[in-house]
Amino acid sequence: MLIDIHTHILTVWGEEPFTEEHLIKRMEELGIERFVVLPIIGPEGHYIPFRPEDVIEVYKRHPDRVIPFCNIDPRSGGNSPETDFSFLIDRYKKAGCKGVGELTANMYIDDPRCINLFRQLGKAGLPVLFHLYNKIGGNYGLVDDIHLPRLEKVLKKCPDTTFIGHAMAFWAEISEDVSEETRGGYPKGPVKAQGRLQKLLKKYPNLYADLSAGSGFNAITRDVKYGYKFLREFHKKLLFGTDLCHIGQETPIVEYFKQIKRDEIITAEEYEDITHRNAERILNL
Repeated sequence: MLIDIHTHILTVWGEEPFTEEHLIKRMEELGIERFVVLPIIGPEGHYIPFRPEDVIEVYKRHPDRVIPFCNIDPRSGGNSPETDFSFLIDRYKKAGCKGVGELTANMYIDDPRCINLFRQLGKAGLPVLFHLYNKIGGNYGLVDDIHLPRLEKVLKKCPDTTFIGHAMAFWAEISEDVSEETRGGYPKGPVKAQGRLQKLLKKYPNLYADLSAGSGFNAITRDVKYGYKFLREFHKKLLFGTDLCHIGQETPIVEYFKQIKRDEIITAEEYEDITHRNAERILNL
């Protein structure tokens, strides 16, 4: 069983649309039985929004395969840290949504408006998948400083909310020698010592990590031997994913997991946790 924690149906500016049909076909080709479809909203990215309502319609057509997430911008509903999101949260939960994300608003992750939303989602039992970026402006994604002090603040302030981290500024923190120059991209070379990411995964039971995209795959393959060690040590906190969203997109993580299973690099239990059991647990599937 494979559950993909991170896929999209969307149109990137200047590209052919990646449709529902494209996604279903690719999942079949890759042998991925179930997959989270993440809505894309907000003005920061170069894409045409694909709303939660659109995801819910796809879910209705493929209820045995699609796991629907909703999405809520922390700035919506009045752009206030006092906004009551219960109307939207209840609406999306009743429609079958199992989580919220991908949160991509380009604002600090510990902004009071984010904290307000996170706490309400925790109360509702909906996990949050967030894209982490390294600066305000120039792209999309919630923002933290080097060594993730703002994320730690959020984890402390929202202990009842489950967070799933994703993207470059999150995964670059796997190595202690991360720098301002490397944290916005795909650092290469050995993991010289455990980074801030591992410390947070150990300390906070409400933090998980999304292995999808170039950022997650780079983190576990830049230092092959350490990558295997990381999977073994944190198998209860990791979630398999592809971030599939383009026609013709390569998905090397699929073959990687086939290989480590075939070669018994990790145990069967560790493999099952990462590829589906963790998702089943935190999404209440």
